[in-house]
Amino acid sequence: ASGLKPKCAVIVATVRALKMHGGGPAVSAGKPLAKEYLEENTELVSKGVANLVKHIENAKKFGVNVVVAVNKFKTDTDAEIEIVRKMSMDAGAYDAVMSNHWAEGGKGAANLGKAVEKACETNDESNFRYLYDVEKSIKEKIETISSEIYGADGVDFTELAEQQMVQYEEAGFGKLPICIAKTQYSFSCDAAAKGVPTGFRITVREIRSCVGAGFLYPICGDIMTIPGLPTRPGFYDVDIDVETGEVKGLF
Repeated sequence: ASGLKPKCAVIVATVRALKMHGGGPAVSAGKPLAKEYLEENTELVSKGVANLVKHIENAKKFGVNVVVAVNKFKTDTDAEIEIVRKMSMDAGAYDAVMSNHWAEGGKGAANLGKAVEKACETNDESNFRYLYDVEKSIKEKIETISSEIYGADGVDFTELAEQQMVQYEEAGFGKLPICIAKTQYSFSCDAAAKGVPTGFRITVREIRSCVGAGFLYPICGDIMTIPGLPTRPGFYDVDIDVETGEVKGLF
């Protein structure tokens, strides 16, 4: 609707996340990281990069240049970062740059900024394309995303989702684009399925609408959405008793 055409997609990757996709131990909040994430392990990185490669392939389907930003942790080694960089370039990324802004501030991200600038300058915006035609049915658009982006074998719709698609089509909302809500930890609906899973199907429980914003969003798997914020923020009710130091209104 805006008429704007992106020229570059930046994919942020970390060595630790790729190690997890390569078969590394589970990570639990509040618990120390396993040694695999703190010590050099090029085997896990090499296996896990397959997940990043899939993301690069997906972004390139839109006709934009892809820049991979390797967000460096202090425990990452040069060998691990080079694996990510090389395999990203082999997968068709325009560039892959280590970004060390955590340790060096803006200076640490300067090379990334230059890579993005160059990627935008060299991209022909006429190459930009959408994944699907919005004129297609709601079901067709969801199936296209599921197969082309996630690599699913197909989509299963609940009875409720089937009814909602009919209702949206009849109400004139069938031409709206789709924004899928599902786990961010996997291409599938199973958060534990790391890397690039195959042989799976996407389950659509229901389909909600954001007509004002202009899109429909299918709820897939067991994902839960965050409640919308009220027009009156909760902080209005938070106060402190200056005599006792007790905070009031938090609960």
